Amino acid sequence: MTNVFAVTNQKGGVGKTTSCVNLAASLVATRRKVLLIDLDPQGNATMGSGVDKNECEFSVCDLLLGEATIDQVRVKTDPAGYDLLPANSDLTTAEVQLLQIEAGNFRLKRVLAEMADQYDYVLIDCPPSLNMLTVNALTASDGVIIPVQCEYYALEGLSSLMETIQQIKETVNPDLRVEGLLRTMYDPRNSLTRDVSQQLIQHFNDRVYKTVIPRNVRLAEAPSHGMPVLNYDEKSKGSLAYLALAGELVRKTSQAA
Repeated sequence: MTNVFAVTNQKGGVGKTTSCVNLAASLVATRRKVLLIDLDPQGNATMGSGVDKNECEFSVCDLLLGEATIDQVRVKTDPAGYDLLPANSDLTTAEVQLLQIEAGNFRLKRVLAEMADQYDYVLIDCPPSLNMLTVNALTASDGVIIPVQCEYYALEGLSSLMETIQQIKETVNPDLRVEGLLRTMYDPRNSLTRDVSQQLIQHFNDRVYKTVIPRNVRLAEAPSHGMPVLNYDEKSKGSLAYLALAGELVRKTSQAA
């Protein structure tokens, strides 16, 4: 059974793409088959996976618009080992065209139906806004993973995302759930970080992952080398944190199955 998770937060700079790339690599390390879908026109997950977004003959844009096949778009990442549907600025075009296509919000869901049971996990890196691409991701997903930086405006930004998730649940995807909230760039020495973390736990209880992702230099450096931190420095705190997160996610989804 394939577990499909949208990784999203409309607030930028919370570690969304970092979490997608590193969680994908860490799940591969647990011997799971993983597909990472870059649904952000910035293509950061593509570049962070060691794939040049400007050199892609086909991208996820072509797939959503029915202009390429899965095999034409899909790329195997090395050394991370997961499959990737890459993205670049062409996705901006797709977003506009999907608004004009009948049932445009179901395009990604139909694409994933063609790959049913090829993967254990599919992770979708969403753009930092609640647009048609994000709606496609939420429509196609079983659950939502929400990276949250423990700072002053963290909870404020979450409320509108929760409303959107509820709207998708009520209209097109009744099985959609909040899989978990992931605390990123975590600094336990900072009192505000601790306070916001406590507020998240009070609001969302066991939906907050026990694993926290620390501020880590190696984690920040890895994308510029086009690889997940696990392949860049497997003993770094960032690498160990994402391996722990992968373990937590696998346990959680195994219990739910």
